[in-house]
Amino acid sequence: MVDFHRDTMPTQIVALGGSLLRPEEADERTMWFGQLRQMAVHFEGNGRKLGIVVGGGLPAREGITLARESFSDPYRLDTVGIAATRLNATILQQTLQDIGCNVSPVIPTSTNEAAELLESHNIVVMGGTTPGHTTDAVSVALARDCGASHCVIATNVSHVHDSDPRENPDAKPIEELTLAELAEITGTEPLGPGGSAAVDPVAVKWAMEASIKLAVLDGRDLSRVEDALEGRPFIGTLVKVD
Repeated sequence: MVDFHRDTMPTQIVALGGSLLRPEEADERTMWFGQLRQMAVHFEGNGRKLGIVVGGGLPAREGITLARESFSDPYRLDTVGIAATRLNATILQQTLQDIGCNVSPVIPTSTNEAAELLESHNIVVMGGTTPGHTTDAVSVALARDCGASHCVIATNVSHVHDSDPRENPDAKPIEELTLAELAEITGTEPLGPGGSAAVDPVAVKWAMEASIKLAVLDGRDLSRVEDALEGRPFIGTLVKVD
């Protein structure tokens, strides 16, 4: 386990990969949403602010599959995916509004807009912004624009590995490394169509430029997310600035 050493900054940013919403697993999703609501209430009750960036997940994949029957331009397909992220963000936003959270009624379309909304709301939920920019990249940009020193990237894997565990059964999880070391694994150039990496290379590049620490962890267990945000030891990978 590693320790994020949370600073005193009241604003924190978390990226929730779209796969975490798991519409195919209704019971687990219901429990997950309940835990997320509790975490949001806890943050707001302590006077802290939380920026949440939500991925597209299954709605994005289905929308892009449908769109491909009519066109194949990557930019336009990514635009469809962004619409799906904003749908997911709206679901989460409305869920938090329903329990009385001070969540922005607007789904921002840029990280600058989100940062401004966080000045008057405890919670802001957003999806994608620009074709080619993943949830990871948007969350790092939001952390930068909010002046946050770190960002939690919650996905469906437990750690960054030293190689792709889908291709190498002997890939080893890494508990701690620097942004420069992460860049050696992921690269810093945008992924090509169909490409994947433990963390989006663009997000890694922006984190290096803005000196933003990262926590990469399995967000299906929200206790890991909360541990990282609270500065407690967490199961996952800590990515230090140097």
